[in-house]
Amino acid sequence: MTVSEYLKQNTASYHDAAEKLFNSQKIFSKTFTLEDYRIIIHTNYLMLLHAEEKIFRKLADKYSEKLNLRDRKKLPLIEKDLKSLSLNGSTPSHELEFINEREALGAMYVIEGSTLGGNVIAKQLSKTEGFDDVSFNFFGCYHENTGAMWKNFKETLDAEVHENKYDEVLSGAKKLYTFLLNAK
Repeated sequence: MTVSEYLKQNTASYHDAAEKLFNSQKIFSKTFTLEDYRIIIHTNYLMLLHAEEKIFRKLADKYSEKLNLRDRKKLPLIEKDLKSLSLNGSTPSHELEFINEREALGAMYVIEGSTLGGNVIAKQLSKTEGFDDVSFNFFGCYHENTGAMWKNFKETLDAEVHENKYDEVLSGAKKLYTFLLNAK
């Protein structure tokens, strides 16, 4: 089993909890509201605010090129979404630390996975009444490259992490999911 399969299997309950928290089922029934969208953007903003720089710092030396880290920065994009939704930014208020690069990769798995799902969300919401003026900077960040960016991340993750370190990667993913599910 690859580490990406291991993560998918062992974070499924967190993923399901996040979908429930964000009323994701309403996206496909076209009953998702702008207020629902504000909540999902604000919560993802808090996650990126507290985690992105820390993740990138842990990964910079070894993974900067392999993962094209400079093209994966999402905090400036979600800040544009905040502004367009008239939401306020904030300063980090929680200590969220990743002890090594494997935990950082696990946390990045959560963020990159949200980007993959976000692409689907953006496409669906763009066809939903009330979302005509929404720009989807965060959810549409990779545009037509979403699949390629996910594939690159997954292949790099699977090639770099050995089975005896899977638990460390899972620890980072769980840390970030736990933060996301409790962010206010």
